[in-house]
Amino acid sequence: MQIKHSKYKNTGILFELLVRQITTDTLDGKDSPAKDILKKYFVKTELGREYKLYETLLKKTSLTETKANIVVSTLTESSLTLNRGTIKRQKYNLISEIQKHYDLNEFFNHKLPNYKVFAAFYTLLEISNVPQNADIDQTINNKVTILEHLTAAQITENKLRDEVMDEFNNVDKDVRLIAYKMLLESFNSKYDTLHGKQKEILKEYITSIDNTSRLKEFYTSKINEIKETLTSLNATTKNKVTKIKIDEIINIIQLPAKNAKINDDNLVDLLQYYDLINELETVNV
Repeated sequence: MQIKHSKYKNTGILFELLVRQITTDTLDGKDSPAKDILKKYFVKTELGREYKLYETLLKKTSLTETKANIVVSTLTESSLTLNRGTIKRQKYNLISEIQKHYDLNEFFNHKLPNYKVFAAFYTLLEISNVPQNADIDQTINNKVTILEHLTAAQITENKLRDEVMDEFNNVDKDVRLIAYKMLLESFNSKYDTLHGKQKEILKEYITSIDNTSRLKEFYTSKINEIKETLTSLNATTKNKVTKIKIDEIINIIQLPAKNAKINDDNLVDLLQYYDLINELETVNV
């Protein structure tokens, strides 16, 4: 029997999306219901203990094949000690509570970098708990996906960042949430001088950085908006020198190529364009 993956039931995905939602809400300057939901369902709960298995899996990389196999078997065996009935009930209540505060389609509309590993691990855990109905090919395919993750070599430039994140992940979840809140408050304080449009760009860039199509769509819409705003400002500008400069800027601003990827430089461009617009509007040229 084939086990169908469901992102609505995947503990790893649910946790990661709640963390993302906390980021989005905080950058919007409002209290985040997701923060309380995460603490309620993942701190000292059966669901939280299952998430610990996902967390352990993600932290393990660059292993030998032998060690990777040991990790897989240990994690799947550990899942057998969990109360599946309690986990199922907590997931149901979790989704219901998320739905009270957020649109589910928007909440789940994010591409996670570890989605493939999460999906494979979820399926493998489900198979481990109903071994008599397991599909052999599906079991093998999911184990291969997980083993590839566990044995993959890390990129040198990311090692330090990963070590810091590993250390952070080892901290008690309550402490992590406090630290996370402090980080976001520091971010808001540091960028307090940015005006609304610039904060909107930063928020979208942070929440959509792993969703290339959404980020590109957002960038394209902002480029069109900037050109329209500059054109409108230019029509009311009396200073001839300023008009020429605005025309030059409008001609320089181009939509991204079909296969182009949006990066940090594009983000900086948007911030600078809106800074220019804000200055032009302020001086009322």
